[in-house]
Amino acid sequence: MNIKKFKYNEEGLSRFFGPLEAKIMEFLWLGEECSIKEVQQKLESEKPVNFNTVMTVMNRLVEKGALKKRTSGRISLFSPVLSKDDFLEEQSKKLTENLLDEFGGVVISHMIDSLTDVDETLLDKLEQKIQQLKKDKS
Repeated sequence: MNIKKFKYNEEGLSRFFGPLEAKIMEFLWLGEECSIKEVQQKLESEKPVNFNTVMTVMNRLVEKGALKKRTSGRISLFSPVLSKDDFLEEQSKKLTENLLDEFGGVVISHMIDSLTDVDETLLDKLEQKIQQLKKDKS
């Protein structure tokens, strides 16, 4: 899935999705494939939402590659293409690659500068990755 816009000023999934898209994805990541009606009913427990709106947003998520759709009789069932962890892994990798392509080494420098209050195990993993990269290059 290729996210076109990353929203720096948002938090969580709202960095990648619109508000309703994020709620739908969160709900679908919790369990099994669902129909539009099931998703709409779940969303309505928080606030009223129109069935057609949910249908439109879910079909857009299929077009974007975030959801897959299969038909069972007269009902369409939807499920995420990737698990939430895999989605976040893929998107963070793409974002990092885009930042490196655009801004080069300054991005790495800023990332390292932001590690001041990080867990030592993360620093150890980073050091191991750097050592492995050096071995692979030689």
